[in-house]
Amino acid sequence: MKILRGLSEMSAWSCERSASGKTIALVPTMGCFHEGHLSLMRHARRFADYVVVTLFVNPLQFGPREDFARYPRDFDRDAALAAANGVDVVFAPDPADMYPPGYQTHITVDQLSQGLCGRNRPGHFSGVTTVVAKLFHIVRPNVAVFGSKDFQQLAVIRRMLEDLNWDIKIIAHPVVREADGLAMSSRNIYLSAAERSSALCLSRAIKHARQLVGQGLREATTILSELRDLIAADQAVQIEYVNVVDRFNLSDQAVVDQDSVLLLAVRIGHTRLIDNGRLIEGEVG
Repeated sequence: MKILRGLSEMSAWSCERSASGKTIALVPTMGCFHEGHLSLMRHARRFADYVVVTLFVNPLQFGPREDFARYPRDFDRDAALAAANGVDVVFAPDPADMYPPGYQTHITVDQLSQGLCGRNRPGHFSGVTTVVAKLFHIVRPNVAVFGSKDFQQLAVIRRMLEDLNWDIKIIAHPVVREADGLAMSSRNIYLSAAERSSALCLSRAIKHARQLVGQGLREATTILSELRDLIAADQAVQIEYVNVVDRFNLSDQAVVDQDSVLLLAVRIGHTRLIDNGRLIEGEVG
C-alpha cells in the first residue's frame, strides 16, 4: 500500500492508472477508523480496480465551537488498518496544501444544506462539499463510497455531482452498527459508559418507529411525538431534531411512505450523535 501526501503526486498516480484503463474507487474519511470505515473500504473493492482512501480532518467543516482540535487522530493505526483491508493508496494531504494562503473558494448546495444538521452547524456542508470537490479533482475516481449514517451529507454530495455534471458514481453503504444497535461513529469514543447507554435511544427510536408503521400508523406527527417522548425520557439526552423526511429531497413528510426516512440528531454530554433509518423495508441510500 502506498501513502501519498502531495496533491500532484496523487493526481499523477491516478492519471497513470486511468491511462492504462483501470478504475479507481475513492473512500473519503477523516480517520479514526472503525468497522464502519473498514466496511466501506472492502465494499469499494467490488466496484473498481484500485481503492484510494483519503485521510484528512477537514477544518472547513468544523464550526468555531466544535471538536476540530480534539477530533481523534492516529495515522499509524489507520494506515495499518487500511492496508489490512486491501486499500491501494492512503492519500493524506497537508491542510496547508489543500487550503493555501489566499484560499477563498467554497461550494455550496443551497437548499439541501438547510435545516436538519445544517440548522445547527452553519457552514458545515459548504465545508464538506468543498473538500469533496477538491478530492474528486485530485484523485479523479470513477466511483466514490460513502456511509449512509451521514444521510443529509450523502444527499448534498449527490446533488452537487448532478448539478456540476460529474461522471462519478456514488455508492451508499448501509449504516454499520455495534451489536447493541449503536451506529458506529468516530465520536463514540467521547462517550462515558453512562452516555453510551443513553445513546442507544437512537436505534431504539428507529426500531419503535418501524413497529408503529408496521402496525399501520402512517401519520408522521403522531409517530414523531411518540419518539420525542421516548427519547426525552432520558434526561441525559438533548434532542436536536427528529424528522421524517423524503429520502430524495429531505422535505418533511406528513404521511409515511416507501421513501420515508427517520432522521435523528441528539446531544449527550458534549457529544453530538446522528442516526437514521428507513421506516418501510429497504436500505437507506
